[in-house]
Amino acid sequence: MTSERPPSNAEPLAAPDYLPPAARARIFFYIGGLIVLLSFADPNGGLMDVPVTFFLKNRLHLSASEVATFRLMSAIPLYISFLFGLARDNWSPFGIGDRGWIAAFGAVSVALYLGFASIPVSYGSLLAAMMLLTSSFLFISSAQNGLLSTLGRQHAMSGQASAASNIFAAIPAVAALLIGGAFSELLETHAADGAARLLFLAGAAISALVSAYGLLRPAAVFEKLEAEHPERAQPIADLAILLKHRPIYPALLIWLLWNFAPGSTTPLQYYLQNTLHAADAAWGAWNAIFAASFVPTFLVFGVLCQRMKLRALLWIGTLIAVPQFVPLLFVNSATGALIAAAPIGLLGGIATAAYYDLIIRSCPRGLEGTTMMLSGGLYYVSSRFGDVLGTHIYEKAGGFGICVAMITAVYASILVVLLFVPREIVDYADGQIRPAKRGEIAA
Repeated sequence: MTSERPPSNAEPLAAPDYLPPAARARIFFYIGGLIVLLSFADPNGGLMDVPVTFFLKNRLHLSASEVATFRLMSAIPLYISFLFGLARDNWSPFGIGDRGWIAAFGAVSVALYLGFASIPVSYGSLLAAMMLLTSSFLFISSAQNGLLSTLGRQHAMSGQASAASNIFAAIPAVAALLIGGAFSELLETHAADGAARLLFLAGAAISALVSAYGLLRPAAVFEKLEAEHPERAQPIADLAILLKHRPIYPALLIWLLWNFAPGSTTPLQYYLQNTLHAADAAWGAWNAIFAASFVPTFLVFGVLCQRMKLRALLWIGTLIAVPQFVPLLFVNSATGALIAAAPIGLLGGIATAAYYDLIIRSCPRGLEGTTMMLSGGLYYVSSRFGDVLGTHIYEKAGGFGICVAMITAVYASILVVLLFVPREIVDYADGQIRPAKRGEIAA
């Protein structure tokens, strides 16, 4: 039984080509530039998400459970992210592949942001804005993630691709969260409609830059990239291939467990403000410190993945990460929580990069966009439902300490799933070429 998309011609894919450091760096900086722009323009990023959350809490006076429910509903397109990836793997807008998706839906996002900037703000309009903008950005994200995965696999650098993408995502996330927290306090001085208008206009400006970025075509990225779009679209057949591809199951289950974390979002936000008496900006600051603290261990992973097998890094990263949120049990002030955010982030870096590397290696050839967006959908399913569960526990069953205990138990269960990861995809480091051709037989 084949576990790969049938080739569009009789020729197999070439063996992976391990590029020199300078060539790899150029690829990572191109992908990094796109990730930076998307981090600011994404409606689910800190620049938008933090102000919207506080708008719901402070202007519309929603409870913690109601905010968590809004986030759950607004994320509906994210739960079906794999469909956007499937579109990316089967069609090539304007004949230019991923660049076409980025340029086209960057422009669509500009139009959506401008449209919502011109109408009165309400619970319904915010929900519609988040859902439509999220759908538009999922097309762009599918292109970015599919391109990253394809480059990582074709050039035998999946670990470095994971580390680089996570670093480039973390750095602007820090800035977006800090700006988002400060922006939230600034918007408190404006009328509701005026505040929302400023927020949407900022999103439109950044989306325009995203669209323009899609028109770039650096030779270092695309010259040696083998096109993997089929001669004709075959989405149903592709889904069947994906379902039969056994390596993705443990990889995606690990990713789902890793992102469940009940209590790490809405309950923590309300705990900081209502119990520790932190200001709005402190929530943005906590998330910024948390995100920034992943970067040192992402860098460590980027070095280690070229010297150690992924299998070892998966076990090391998981063992380190199990007690990640335990430091929050020992804080009794907003300042203490901000200090605790640093070790909490450091503990999760190697695990995050290793799990992302595992997903890249687990992709069926030609279905990178579908698989990566499926992992993105599972991230939001897991995190948003975990948020709802954690919020219920926080409000009804004993406070924030129970949430930390649940997170720790879920992370510990990942150690069991690691036993089922196929050794053939993790028993080599970056640059150790694993011979594999399109149409290979599943183990």
